[in-house]
Amino acid sequence: MRILGIETSCDETGIAIYDEDNGILAHRLYSQIAVHADYGGVVPELASRDHVRKTIPLIKEVLSEAGMTPKDLDGVAYTAGPGLVGALLVGCSIGRSLAYGWDLPAVPVHHMEGHLLAPMLEDDVPDFPFVALLVSGGHTMLVRVDGIGQYELLGESVDDAAGEAFDKTAKLLGLDYPGGPVLAKMAENGTKGRFKFPRPMTDRPGLNFSFSGLKTFAANTIAKEEQTEQTKADIAYAFQEAVVDTLAIKCKRALNQCELNRLVIAGGVSANTSLREKLDSLTAKLGGKVFYPRPEFCTDNGAMIAYAGMQRLKAGVFADLTFKATPRWPLDTLPPV
Repeated sequence: MRILGIETSCDETGIAIYDEDNGILAHRLYSQIAVHADYGGVVPELASRDHVRKTIPLIKEVLSEAGMTPKDLDGVAYTAGPGLVGALLVGCSIGRSLAYGWDLPAVPVHHMEGHLLAPMLEDDVPDFPFVALLVSGGHTMLVRVDGIGQYELLGESVDDAAGEAFDKTAKLLGLDYPGGPVLAKMAENGTKGRFKFPRPMTDRPGLNFSFSGLKTFAANTIAKEEQTEQTKADIAYAFQEAVVDTLAIKCKRALNQCELNRLVIAGGVSANTSLREKLDSLTAKLGGKVFYPRPEFCTDNGAMIAYAGMQRLKAGVFADLTFKATPRWPLDTLPPV
């Protein structure tokens, strides 16, 4: 079985073909960073228009790279939510229309399920059950995973997600958009111990997150310090250390609560080297292991949507002629397969 995956939930157009037996046959990713850079963040209308321009040409490129025609496909999967409603509608309408025209089943995919299953694209995959830390864009959540579609939400962000806090703090430091990866790079030159940032919500029970206050703490620190390059690097180091420690503390709590030692981490922030090192050490001490996708599949991409769509299609899940985008879609409402 082979399936085309289409990802257009935010500011990246991702297209891929996944083969059940041979894995990823081809994939393409177009980033809109240059489109939004002048605005310091994603402009939804511009994102939607760019998806309209890029999606079909990328599909043609992927089919050509794989040496395939639509007749070689068994289905079309597309991100139906959550995300920016205009951007989602582009992928939904194109994906559903192509499926209808090619006489193939169309599979609406949950964006966060795509991220959660992205480590399954690698050779070393986790067995069920496991705990997943999803840190993608506006989402930070901990989920117990007993199987595909068998998700129990353990905790989530009550305000800013980790990725949002990274980007907003980077903007306060005057860094270019998207700021999260730039801040992480700057932190490599930071001095440990010069600044001490709080670890929010770790002094109380529970698995929810809150990073809004940490961003405010960073803003206050920046305001009262002379902004030399070294000071910026030291603030970046302290901020990143606080986020990483907070995520690790909550991951350990979740693993202990679930009596598990397998951890999956996925989403854009999962590419952060410091976070990976921290969670590698944590799970090793618990006699377990952390699993994550390669960096190119941490951010939004078509491969994860194709894989998730494959699992849904095999279970007989596909859409009728109608389609809809669901900008707010709780992960734990998905049916098991």
